[in-house]
Amino acid sequence: MKSYAGAIAFFAAAGLAPLVVSDAFYLDTLVLILIWGCAAGAWNIAGGYAGQISLGHSAFFGLGAYAAALCGARWNISPWYGLLIGAALATAAGSAIGFLSNRLRGPYFVIATIAVSQVLLIGASRWRGFTAGSEGIPVPFRPGFWTLGIPDKRIWVWIVLALALAVYLVQVYLERSRRGYQLAAVREDEDAALALGVAARRLKVVAIAVSAAFTAVCGGLWAQYVGFVDPLYVFSVDLSVRFSLAAIIGGLGTALGPFLGSILVTIVETFLRAQLGGLGSNLIGLYLIVYGAALVLMVRYAPRGLMGWVRSS
Repeated sequence: MKSYAGAIAFFAAAGLAPLVVSDAFYLDTLVLILIWGCAAGAWNIAGGYAGQISLGHSAFFGLGAYAAALCGARWNISPWYGLLIGAALATAAGSAIGFLSNRLRGPYFVIATIAVSQVLLIGASRWRGFTAGSEGIPVPFRPGFWTLGIPDKRIWVWIVLALALAVYLVQVYLERSRRGYQLAAVREDEDAALALGVAARRLKVVAIAVSAAFTAVCGGLWAQYVGFVDPLYVFSVDLSVRFSLAAIIGGLGTALGPFLGSILVTIVETFLRAQLGGLGSNLIGLYLIVYGAALVLMVRYAPRGLMGWVRSS
């Protein structure tokens, strides 16, 4: 129980915050922390536990965002179905990527994932008849829980918190289960794991598929919360870097680490947006500079992330 004290405190605080906080800005920040924490946790399933470092996870995020948005904008059906459709599409895409790039390791796998996200970016930007092209899709607001037209940010906190708990529990399972130990063996030395009879390639495909499904659900909820889907954002490499950075800062291969990393990344971004918002598009470059500096500092002074630093202190 002691090893879970930090997680219990984090999720309890997030769940109780809407009962005592009424400020829309703070609730909005909490929703974004949880969404980005979920996406970083989903990335961590493949990158942290299976060792499949990806910079193309925005492909799955974008699939989920478009699936949820199109369900309301094109077909007038519940975005909850869009979450399921997006998760199914992302699972299929993740399985295909995992299967086709199974023999790729290190930078070659990273390049393959980037290529997939950029192909989807080009497709979404050019297919104007279906995705509205580079103009993006405004998500229609239809009041009601079934349509996810929820103006109350407190409800959004609890919805995203449920997803965060699911992502966290999957990571805890990987830390404690036989499958998780097998994935750790694959991550550390795939050839040795294969020699011991571990089904390394199948495990990696499953890890990527599960990671993709959760990332797509994050994308779908984000699209409904924000109300607009821009292909240049949801399929961008910058977004994939954000997922990986939050997981690395928090601690790779730890269940709570991605959420701690998300707190830091979201607060820094919110601060920069508030202080330097007048710079417009140049702010994106500043984000990348800050992200890079944070990554260098973490690798230099806390290579095991915030979780490793907390456990050693």
